Formats: sequence, structure tokens, C-alpha cells
Amino acid sequence: MLKALTTISIVFMTQASAIAQAPGSSYEIVADGGRKVGIARLTEAPRGLLIRVETTGLTPGWHGMHIHSVATCADAGFKASGGHVHDSATASVHGLLSASETDLGDLPNIYAGPDGKAVAEVFAPNVALGGGTGRLNLLDADGSALIIHASPDDHTSQPIGGAGARVACAAIR
Repeated sequence: MLKALTTISIVFMTQASAIAQAPGSSYEIVADGGRKVGIARLTEAPRGLLIRVETTGLTPGWHGMHIHSVATCADAGFKASGGHVHDSATASVHGLLSASETDLGDLPNIYAGPDGKAVAEVFAPNVALGGGTGRLNLLDADGSALIIHASPDDHTSQPIGGAGARVACAAIR
């Protein structure tokens, strides 16, 4: 009798040092009330921005993540961070799966394990940490914010893919 063994390994990095040692600029992630819950490290790449996130305190499961237009995380619910960054010459259309998508701040979902920790690395090809790259500059006059939502993004529904409340925020300035 032949026995088949299938092993699926999922590795969740839980050490902050893994993020802290990567090149780039670090931004503190906070929950409502200003409590630090993680760190985001943004690293400029030749054709986009590499974003590494490590956070705690999320509900287990998938969470939408987007780049919003204003670098503020001081208000309740992070509403002052505005909508998603997008090309100001066009109307904002959300959704990585939408053929009409124009939100340059749309990002893949992140997953929080049973302990509420999430570690992710995503690539954003439409944004930059400076001007002159042909990509949207996140470090403009009012900066930007990396927002983590309470629910997953379906990548099609308007205006935010059903991602729900804003539960964590990192001011990018």
C-alpha cells in the first residue's frame, strides 16, 4: 500500500528584526487611538515600490490594504487620510480585477493568522517615494497613508472593494 504524504508549509515571520533589516524607509503602523501595532517599510525599486508590512492586533483572516491620499492617522477611523491615491486626471475607479481600475493605491489583501499577526510583502508598480519617476509620488505636499481595513477587498466593488472600516494606519511623509 502506497502512502502519500503532502506537506504544506506556511511560514509567518514574527520577528520585527526581519522587517527592520530591509532597506528603505520605515513608517509606524498605529491602531485607532495611536497605539503602535506594527511597521511598514517602503523601498524604492526601479519600476515601483516594495512594501513590507508587519502588524499585530488584527482579527484573523484577510484584510484589504490600500494607499490613501493624505498622511494622517490622528483621527478616529482614519477618515482624514482621504480616498485612495489615483491619477488626478481621471475619476477614481477601484479594483485590481477591474478593467477600468485607476486607483494607484490598490494593493493585494494581507492575511492575519489566528494570533492576529500579519507579515506581508507586496509590490506597487504605480507609486514612488519621490518625483521624476513617471509614477505617482507618495511624498507630495500632504503625503500619503497606508491603510489596513477590517475586511478583505474583493478587488471589484466600488468604492473600496467591500473592505470595510479602516483599522490600522501608517502616515507616509
